[in-house]
Amino acid sequence: MRDTERTNPMSKGMDALTVREFLKLMHVSGREAFDAMGPALPELEKVVQCCVQAIRSGGRVFYAGAGTSGRLGIMDASEVKPTFGSDAFNAIIAGGPPAITNAVEGAEDDRAAATAIADGAISARDAVIGISASGTTPFVLAFLEEAKKKGAAAWLVSSNEVEYGFLDGMVKLLTGPELIAGSTRLKAATAQKLCLNMISTAVMVQLGKVYDGFMVDVIAGNKKLVERARRIVSSCTGCDEHEAGRYLEMSGMNPKLAIVMSVKKVPKEDAERLLSENGGRLRGIID
Repeated sequence: MRDTERTNPMSKGMDALTVREFLKLMHVSGREAFDAMGPALPELEKVVQCCVQAIRSGGRVFYAGAGTSGRLGIMDASEVKPTFGSDAFNAIIAGGPPAITNAVEGAEDDRAAATAIADGAISARDAVIGISASGTTPFVLAFLEEAKKKGAAAWLVSSNEVEYGFLDGMVKLLTGPELIAGSTRLKAATAQKLCLNMISTAVMVQLGKVYDGFMVDVIAGNKKLVERARRIVSSCTGCDEHEAGRYLEMSGMNPKLAIVMSVKKVPKEDAERLLSENGGRLRGIID
């Protein structure tokens, strides 16, 4: 039996607890999701390096999952573009768009659908990360198998001890039995969310999308983000926010360009050239 299907000893008498007692129990149990990240860091490092290589070679990163795992992939991938100005991350969920908000029965077992989607979407330059708490989801495994046939890198994130010879590697988030046996939307999903956050954020940092603690490639698509972009330019250059706003406008609302223009006192075209010569990284330009 898989660990995520086993009965958790802490669950004994759980339904007789008060609300406060039960919430304390969930808090204690939830810590195991964070603890599971530590042993997985060496493999996570390899995944990040693989994804960086894929993107630098003109490829993309794909998450593939079913149910909760698929929704977590969509959540993480959809936040990459507005936060980092990159469309390199994509997500596939078994059952397609309807499965984002509703359970699509049988979708996670549909190997044929997974194979067809991967065949049409994946290239040899891509990196594919399957997400499956059980480690046995047919849709996810079929997607990964087809990705490998296409020449892409293939990794699996799982909360159980499984092994597959065709993979480039695995990230094992061994969270153990859930408080409600088999309900992997709890600890396993929490660990998955942490894992995907770490992967996408680390990849974007390596690609120069972050300077110190600032999202310098943020897409200023609303009032809040325009204000954030102005603060970023001001903080990175030392100019006041009025001046930062002026450089932002001249840059076409691109914080990274605005920072280079302000620090180097150059027009937009020269700032673009400097960034291109430095692989899009600010560190080598303004330090």
